[in-house]
Amino acid sequence: MESEDPIIQVSNLNKSFGENHVLRDFTLSLSKGENLVILGKSGSGKSVLIKCIIRLIEPDSGEIIVLGQDISDLDQDEMDQLRANVGFLFQSNALYDSMTVRQNLEFPLRRHWTKEERAEKAESAVIQALEDVGLGHTIDMMPIELSGGMRKRIALARTLILRPKIILYDEPTTGLDPITAREISDLMNSIQKKYNTAAIIISHDLNCIRMTGNRIIMLIEGRNYAEGTMDELMKNEDPKVKDFFE
Repeated sequence: MESEDPIIQVSNLNKSFGENHVLRDFTLSLSKGENLVILGKSGSGKSVLIKCIIRLIEPDSGEIIVLGQDISDLDQDEMDQLRANVGFLFQSNALYDSMTVRQNLEFPLRRHWTKEERAEKAESAVIQALEDVGLGHTIDMMPIELSGGMRKRIALARTLILRPKIILYDEPTTGLDPITAREISDLMNSIQKKYNTAAIIISHDLNCIRMTGNRIIMLIEGRNYAEGTMDELMKNEDPKVKDFFE
């Protein structure tokens, strides 16, 4: 990994919902080309964290710097421009059932490219994104015709189509059988290597974490409780850390 300013820097982030303090002075940094895993129990605030990073949720306090920009300073147009560089893979895939695969992949292009750009580059962009996930033959199929693993790949292709510098993965292997989950983890690694993307991966799938995570942060009691490689954390004798690996 290159030594340079973090591509994402989160400092002293706080978020509560009523009396439920989800994030408490949470801090992280993400380097260019790094896969960073956030590991925590269900309801611990993992998804809230990544939604704060792209301002789908407003934090109560703290600082979030993404690609050198303090997101609290951005207006809606500037935030939309920033989001074009931050791909989000939803846990549910969020494909449009009434659209073909091609139309699903073209959807973000309509938001971020001009008519002229779409006329000139959309077809090749769709084909390349589908080739990146090994599903070029599905271009005119409907989501209902695809398996769960294929839908996940198509959702990832849609995330890739704008060539984001950062990808946020929300439970990318949840609901998949072990073989398909391993294939998705392999695909995440190949995307990292091919495009030098940085990623934050929300997961509790230890196999996925072991395969994809360059570094892991443990989100416990709203805080960055511990961080390190998988091997380092598995050797940690703290009972709250050990619970995740037993």
